Amino acid sequence: MRRALGKWDLTALGIGAIIGAGIFASTGSAIAGGADHVGAGPAIVVSFGLTALACGFAALCYAEFAAMVPVAGSAYTYAYAALGELVAWIIGWDLIIEYAIGNVAVAVSWSSYFTGLLDIFGLHLPTWLTTDYRSTV
Repeated sequence: MRRALGKWDLTALGIGAIIGAGIFASTGSAIAGGADHVGAGPAIVVSFGLTALACGFAALCYAEFAAMVPVAGSAYTYAYAALGELVAWIIGWDLIIEYAIGNVAVAVSWSSYFTGLLDIFGLHLPTWLTTDYRSTV
């Protein structure tokens, strides 16, 4: 395959992968708080700054790994090259579980947005269909 992604394309892809969809799901409750925690209020900017710094360090680590092991495979390949097959196997399964749980969180978040959009048009879904996973426990 021909490599068609440029410097800016890869930078945007990396930022999107690092930030993820959690920023859309948790910003409101992080600012306002809830029954079980106090909100950050205007200090959310500091929280985002510290988180961006930590994510930047993680991105630099991945960039260093990619330069040392220039093959496809993500964390599995890097662990295989550095720590061996057992650790790579554990990390591979960890990634599968991580992506599965992350997809559930994104689906719950975006379904909440979609339910709100339907409410604007006067369409109401049954409560049992719109209850999130945290409320069902």
